[in-house]
Amino acid sequence: MTMTSREIADLVDSRHDSVRRSMETLRDKGVISFTQSVETSHDGPGARPVDVYLLDKRSSLIAVAQLCPEFTARIIDRWQELEGQVAAPAVPQSLSAALRLAADQADQIEDQQAQLAIAAPKVAALDRLTQADGSLCLTDAAKNLGMAPRKLTAWMSAEKWIFKRAGGAHWIAYQPRLQSGVLEHKPTTLTRPDGSEKITEQVRVTAKGLAKLAEVAA
Repeated sequence: MTMTSREIADLVDSRHDSVRRSMETLRDKGVISFTQSVETSHDGPGARPVDVYLLDKRSSLIAVAQLCPEFTARIIDRWQELEGQVAAPAVPQSLSAALRLAADQADQIEDQQAQLAIAAPKVAALDRLTQADGSLCLTDAAKNLGMAPRKLTAWMSAEKWIFKRAGGAHWIAYQPRLQSGVLEHKPTTLTRPDGSEKITEQVRVTAKGLAKLAEVAA
């Protein structure tokens, strides 16, 4: 919202050119700022366009306090009037306008209810996931999310969920993800090509983590 220099001149009962010069002085001192525009003069038939300055609330109050301190109350009242016009909802002026407004509001409510109905199953499913027990390997978590495993691990790596040590082959969870309960490490037995077994820790996605991934990654 802005107020023009000409409107300020009217409020303080001063010549517009004098008001503009005072504003230019304040601007040059770095006290206020404004932009320039052009308005049609209201000085009568055949009046020419005039340059006006557009000031925000702060700058206009400072300008009036500099020009005529006794008129500060006038500009404060004017700003309250302008802000009230913006804040106050439009009141229908006819029966047809009131009916149109009621119909528009009904349409908005119907749209919101439809969106809630669409979202409700997903919200319920996420709630069930959050409360569930157990965990899934990264491949199974990707399947549950309808994503390719490689895409999921790439996302989780980029978002600091998992990483690999230099030269390592297995994913490891970042400590903050373990602490927040979205990931966990679980001992897993792997069979080597020669038939021997090796126990290693596998990063797994908890139910809470799966619900979070469904919101941010799927």
